[in-house]
Amino acid sequence: MSHNGFYYSEKYCDDLYEYRHVVGPKNIGKMITKAKLLTEAEWRKLGVQQSQGWEHYAVHNPEPHILLFRRPLTHPNAGPKKIEGN
Repeated sequence: MSHNGFYYSEKYCDDLYEYRHVVGPKNIGKMITKAKLLTEAEWRKLGVQQSQGWEHYAVHNPEPHILLFRRPLTHPNAGPKKIEGN
């Protein structure tokens, strides 16, 4: 899906998180410090549009214009998924 110059991947998941990556215009890579994760306010200011709860969790150094996001898996009626032993 493409919106405002950004490509939004389909969501994918593991046992704990739902993931997606967002590919922005290459010029945004120049605005992102390679070792810094963006706050929600910062990635929204760049123009990324997605629902609340997503966390920018990793930097893909070779292509900093690709933003990697995750959010905890939730059950519609139960809130955050509980992890056994915690």
